Amino acid sequence: MIGKVRDIMSHRLVSVTPDDTLAQIRKIFDNLNIHHVLVVEDNEIMGVISDRDILRNLSPYVDTLGATPHDNDTLARRAHQIMTRHPRTISSDLDITEAGKVLLQSDFSCLPVVDDQDQPIGIVTWHDILRAVLSQTR
Repeated sequence: MIGKVRDIMSHRLVSVTPDDTLAQIRKIFDNLNIHHVLVVEDNEIMGVISDRDILRNLSPYVDTLGATPHDNDTLARRAHQIMTRHPRTISSDLDITEAGKVLLQSDFSCLPVVDDQDQPIGIVTWHDILRAVLSQTR
């Protein structure tokens, strides 16, 4: 038995609001060395933004001498414009292997973990699940 999501989830939740800008969100990613933020409004998860979403939506010319006004305008985009909406959430009581199946079926890289009132309490990634599964094979 590998265990439950509660055993491997990260309790360190970083969230932004739907109206936060890409510039603000990029600073969070850069300063905290994280890969996902939750987009939360009134304690409800509206979406998830990954570091790949940032790269996909940010002009590669930002912060370079060749940056045009249009390139710099990408920093003004809002979280609600780039987030993955309505992410699949799971309970901390879910088996780790079941969480892995949900990740594979949904093609997400993380799953927000919620309590009985759908309030965010953690996050689990494919990396967390892989680490847990591999630790059982030793």
